[in-house]
Amino acid sequence: MPQVTVRVSCFPTEDPEKVKQAILNIFPGSAFEKGETGYFAKTTSLERFKEVLRDLRILDTARTRLLKGREGNRTAFALNKQVAYVGKVSFVEERLALGSIDVVIDDVELGAVIDDIAPKTVDGEIP
Repeated sequence: MPQVTVRVSCFPTEDPEKVKQAILNIFPGSAFEKGETGYFAKTTSLERFKEVLRDLRILDTARTRLLKGREGNRTAFALNKQVAYVGKVSFVEERLALGSIDVVIDDVELGAVIDDIAPKTVDGEIP
């Protein structure tokens, strides 16, 4: 079962509840901890994340990002916080002014987890 850790900064100009909601929109049921500069959340469920990727038809992009961030049994990537607040996913490569949602997925069978989250496609469709 994958272990998902989410970290997000909460700046003084941001509403903490909206920052938490951005995470919950993509990773519902996450257990939260308040840190000095933001929130940490943990979950084992990737179902909503997978659903959003399929709804937005960005499986190829997601697969590329997950594989690019892979090191051993772990992959890391960042999501746009504002986009997550409206229930969508946008991967970011550069640090944003208001920060991003940093996600780490750990699993001994990470290859299978990535295949499940974002399977290979043919002409944009899952074969």
